Amino acid sequence: MESMGMKLSWISLGLTLMFLGFILIMAGMFCIFYHAWKHATTGIEGEEGKTEVKGGGIIMIGPIPIIFGTDMGSLKVLAIIAIFLVVLIVLLILLPNLWRLAL
Repeated sequence: MESMGMKLSWISLGLTLMFLGFILIMAGMFCIFYHAWKHATTGIEGEEGKTEVKGGGIIMIGPIPIIFGTDMGSLKVLAIIAIFLVVLIVLLILLPNLWRLAL
């Protein structure tokens, strides 16, 4: 009967992680909309008086990150986030196996 409890705990962990992912996506969308609304009329002025856009992103294919960005500042932040995500993915893959070996 312990295996049934183990399955339920993994299911609840999966649902919790999915819920947290959904909340993070919604928070990110809210931040983007707020920033666009705040700077809709004024814009962020660059050196020549033009609006300057900075940003980047991470695409995770399994544990392998693909990082892209418009400037070095964005790339540095995204590299730190990518390292954290890779470590997290590796831990989530290895922990169940290590836990089974310990039992």
